[in-house]
Amino acid sequence: MRELTKAEEQVMQILWDLGKGVVWNVLERFPTPKPAYNTISTFIRILEQKGFIAHRPISGKTYEYFPIISKEDYRAYEANKLMSNYFSGSVKDLVSYFVQDKDLSVQDADEIIKLLQEGGK
Repeated sequence: MRELTKAEEQVMQILWDLGKGVVWNVLERFPTPKPAYNTISTFIRILEQKGFIAHRPISGKTYEYFPIISKEDYRAYEANKLMSNYFSGSVKDLVSYFVQDKDLSVQDADEIIKLLQEGGK
């Protein structure tokens, strides 16, 4: 799997939420100031080249785009990259970071313990 730029990821987040859509559907979901239509169209073409989305014609030159990489698969890819690049693959180091540097609440800690006891299910 290839890494996404911040702008590509923003387009993917919209497509994951929509499930499918044309360029205008994606553009409508962008916050103001909205990028140009051609900019979104370019990002969509790049995402298709990277293998994240596919398209099907719906009328004339209009195409409907849809994700072929799930949000869950990309999340796992990014989490694994974070773990290996910043925490030497150690879950303990990751959790320790959040406990020490991010003021993990007692409620969050209890939920983590519960997840660990349930085997992550």
